[in-house]
Amino acid sequence: MKTFKYKINGKEYEVAVDKFEDQLAEVTVNGASYKVELEKKEEPAAAPKIQRPVASASSAPAAAGSGAGTIKSPLPGIIVDIKVKVGDAVNKGDVVAVLEAMKMENAINAPVSGKVASISVNAGDSILEGVTILTIE
Repeated sequence: MKTFKYKINGKEYEVAVDKFEDQLAEVTVNGASYKVELEKKEEPAAAPKIQRPVASASSAPAAAGSGAGTIKSPLPGIIVDIKVKVGDAVNKGDVVAVLEAMKMENAINAPVSGKVASISVNAGDSILEGVTILTIE
């Protein structure tokens, strides 16, 4: 039981909420008991959640021709670690970066073998989906 004290137009009221179920409350106001029916709030309809498949990091598209590969973020998140440096040789499938998204760490794999040409992000950067992480040539 909760008790509240109110002052309305200078008059004091002591209100005790004795019981509360669904939209019905039993209250005592200055010693007199009442059953109070509360208005039901109309909740706005929840917007439908759009779910789209999450592309795996290893399916990042490779640039056409020359074997160069641009690794883009498969989803928004925070870069936790960059595992390579510019000039490093990497093999297809090697982990080149770690992205934290939705409280999970995701390994970002090299889509092609080659040499790291450029790194576009730093550890700690917050990035959006589709942002270039690094390029392999």
